[in-house]
Amino acid sequence: MRCAIYARISTSNHGQDVGMQTRELRQFAEARGWEITGEYLDEGISGTKDSRPELNLLMADAHKRKFDCVVVWKFDRFARSVSHLLRALETFNALGVGFVSLSESLDTSTPAGKMVFTVLGAVAELERSLIAERVRAGLRNARAKGKRLGRPRYAVDAEQVRALRQAGLSIRQIARKVGCSTGPISAITKAVT
Repeated sequence: MRCAIYARISTSNHGQDVGMQTRELRQFAEARGWEITGEYLDEGISGTKDSRPELNLLMADAHKRKFDCVVVWKFDRFARSVSHLLRALETFNALGVGFVSLSESLDTSTPAGKMVFTVLGAVAELERSLIAERVRAGLRNARAKGKRLGRPRYAVDAEQVRALRQAGLSIRQIARKVGCSTGPISAITKAVT
């Protein structure tokens, strides 16, 4: 059987890499005697996005029948939205392409695998919705208590900024000198001109 490996990590700058996923997926395919025809690796891309460069390529290659099965390390690496997941599974089913999730031991070519996969996808979407609602509730609570959200405001001495600008310093140099971002400095210098 020809298989394609799909792996994804959300952030590539916190020591994460797709190597852990791909290593186990390669071992899995090799143990079953499957030929790996392609590896599709999305790095630093959220699973909430339906459109991802390598996922889009994987779907295009599925239509070209370049493989018989897609293997992922964990189903949430592929999709967190039930609607996106179900659309992809329907596409794979129509194309005769199987879907295997290694961590959950799910294989969509079996009726039980299809049912369990759909239920787990729904649970993942519910969890994501609950987390988002808790965050919104926390923000509402903070506002109700009078807490200011966002970046702290800087009290910038406009006269000092103008004097430094007239002395020939760049906006970045002035920002470093007064200890704030370039935005307020730009606003002050634009007000002068």
